[in-house]
Amino acid sequence: MNQEFTVKKLPAKSINSENFQPFGQLITPAEDGKEFDQTDAQLNLKNGIPRFYIMRLKNRGRQFSKLTRHSQCSQCLGSLEGKEWLIAVAPPTLGKEPEFKKITAFQIPGNCFIKLETGTWHAGPYFDEDTVNFYNLELSDTNLVDYFTHDFRKSHHLVWEIV
Repeated sequence: MNQEFTVKKLPAKSINSENFQPFGQLITPAEDGKEFDQTDAQLNLKNGIPRFYIMRLKNRGRQFSKLTRHSQCSQCLGSLEGKEWLIAVAPPTLGKEPEFKKITAFQIPGNCFIKLETGTWHAGPYFDEDTVNFYNLELSDTNLVDYFTHDFRKSHHLVWEIV
């Protein structure tokens, strides 16, 4: 049976350290030799074996209905080859779904990466190109034991489109 749904437009903001702070950190290039400080990724990888890998994503487009969170670790994402991309996020919550009104989309340039705070709801990466490679830092078993998803298509008959 085909259920109808509403497509809600979600404008993508240009990311900066201040507007991304409720969701995590924006990490930008720094000179070699800079000492560790609060501008470096503040990682939570203590609950398992870290996994750093390159994931190849294809034909992602800009629509989503599911947001996911990881409550046991932070996660870092960045594109390779300088490609821009998009992500939708909502602040960490203890409930079974993200705060609907706080879902925000960001445009991420290809010369930086983001660190998602532990528990941050996220959908993406999204992009318009056929294929984009991303590096991903999380725990080795994140997608098996720490993967909680809420589907707004099922709960609210709603799909977002990042514009």
